[in-house]
Amino acid sequence: MTRFAWIGLGNMGAPMAGNLVASGHPVRGYDLSDAAREDARKVGVDVVGSIAEAVADADVVVTMLPKGQHVRDVLSQDGGVFSNARPGTLIMDSSTVDIETSRWCHEEAPKHGVRFVDAPVSGGTSGAAAATLAFMIGGSEADVAEALEHVKPMSGKAFAAGGPTAGIAAKIANNMMLFITQMAASEGSQLAKHLGLDPKTFWEITTASSGMSWSQQTWYPVAGVVPSAAANNNFEASFRADLAIKDVTLAVDAGKAAGLHLEAASLAQEQLHRLRDEGLGDKDCTLVVKYVTPGKSQAEI
Repeated sequence: MTRFAWIGLGNMGAPMAGNLVASGHPVRGYDLSDAAREDARKVGVDVVGSIAEAVADADVVVTMLPKGQHVRDVLSQDGGVFSNARPGTLIMDSSTVDIETSRWCHEEAPKHGVRFVDAPVSGGTSGAAAATLAFMIGGSEADVAEALEHVKPMSGKAFAAGGPTAGIAAKIANNMMLFITQMAASEGSQLAKHLGLDPKTFWEITTASSGMSWSQQTWYPVAGVVPSAAANNNFEASFRADLAIKDVTLAVDAGKAAGLHLEAASLAQEQLHRLRDEGLGDKDCTLVVKYVTPGKSQAEI
């Protein structure tokens, strides 16, 4: 039995922490949101009133937060993780953050007597609920090996990505590919539909052919084809467009820093910005399909 603290009990954090509880591990959790705290209680998390209380007796602290600055604040603020975790505690950050934030975490943790791995995930809210997430873990060899054991109740696959920041580097590149393939699923699905193909039949064809991708399998943007797709629910968010902007921007910025021309990623970024600019940032990122069929309502897509 491992004692976990969990900071960030949102759409991903609560079900992930719940899977740890279901596997017999006690989890103390903290979040600013009343709704998030209530959801976490429903899956067995012991929700407490402060970060300090959550981490006081923990063997492992997991952070799952929206932005890099949130991670820095939660770790370093008065009453935060660094000042309250026991010596030797392993901190696992499963947030999607910039490389510099992750590097800062790796550098700062030893100064406070604790250990750190970057441990982002892929698989979305459905993977979080089903305990089928893919973890990409970066850090020292020993800490990564330990983290691989800790994530088993939450994961379908877990990878030792390499040294410090290797996990988040893999996540940034992977998410970039996700948003690019989502554009392909958007355009392909609408082209097939307008050429007279039955959407379900075409989806089955692509599943057995070279058009298959994770986004095509899980987020297919036509209602009535894939049960997990937001298209079935008026594009209510499983992955909000405004959060997708953050992720694809991390990739575009990393590419610029490396001297790369990421033109497809830049187009995905542009389409997601259009959603936000139209007041649709709280909708699912797969609503970019609307730009394939201008003039149609969401119900007509």
